[in-house]
Amino acid sequence: MGRLVHFEIHVSDMERAKKFYREVFGWSFQDWSEYAGMPYFGAVTGNENEPGIDGALMQRHSSATPETNQPLNGFACTMGVENYDVTEAKIIENGGKVALPKFALPGMAWQGYYIDTEGNTFGIHQPDANAK
Repeated sequence: MGRLVHFEIHVSDMERAKKFYREVFGWSFQDWSEYAGMPYFGAVTGNENEPGIDGALMQRHSSATPETNQPLNGFACTMGVENYDVTEAKIIENGGKVALPKFALPGMAWQGYYIDTEGNTFGIHQPDANAK
């Protein structure tokens, strides 16, 4: 038993973060703040019958956000996408930034990493057997 079953993304501005993940990935949110005792919104990332997990956006417990060009201290969530370039455009349009540009995992997929509006690093992954 070590299977990942839930994730939490720490955010400074809850409404801004919800807008970013809603607009870019189509996530919906449920207010679980009463149970958590702090601003905490469950993130529904897809249909229950598809592979993947749900998680949450939680209020960051510090006023400091992760600094640019620092090593990652935590886990990077990677989202599967149908169209890498369209998703990248949505990320940029909604305030995200490129951390590591699109690259090929030869014969497998396109991969890249971005920084959300809250300073968190995440990846996107588009399967493509022709990637080179």
